[in-house]
Amino acid sequence: MSETTAPAATKWMLDPMHSEVQFKIKHLVISTVTGSFKTFQGSMLSEGDSFENAQVEFSLDVDSVDTNNEMRDGHLKGEEFFDSAKFPHITFKSTSMVKDGDNYKLTGHLTMKDVTKPVTLEAEYGGSAVDFYGNHKAGFEVSGKINRKDFGLTWGGITEAGAIVLGDDVKLVINVQFAKQA
Repeated sequence: MSETTAPAATKWMLDPMHSEVQFKIKHLVISTVTGSFKTFQGSMLSEGDSFENAQVEFSLDVDSVDTNNEMRDGHLKGEEFFDSAKFPHITFKSTSMVKDGDNYKLTGHLTMKDVTKPVTLEAEYGGSAVDFYGNHKAGFEVSGKINRKDFGLTWGGITEAGAIVLGDDVKLVINVQFAKQA
């Protein structure tokens, strides 16, 4: 009788130089504003090289928000939005990563402003490769949509003409590259 051994756990660390976190939100209902977070970190624990059921953790620094407008960034960091003085990080911790065709459904708990809600995101697997230095890398494009008000980002403005200044839905587009740890 032969024994089957489970694959060893593989630790992957996010490579911030080859990753980006972006969000998109409607402004005045007629156009979209894109922003990003410049400082973040993450890790993934997989069984061998399989990403099925991988455990993903991610954290970003709210003060690193960048919408290409310093005044708007200051407003986003303030109490009416992220309140970065009280809540300096937005975090995600996965509860499942399930294969869906060639890609994955990534489900977990997103915490923003001390509000934690379950979210499910699409994780498109870009593949894996070995870089010039012999490092094994794996890439994903993670996307989805959340309602900002679910997380306590309830500020709302209406113009004199009655137009809504800011939409409720926020599109997330996160491109990440992980490096396998020895």
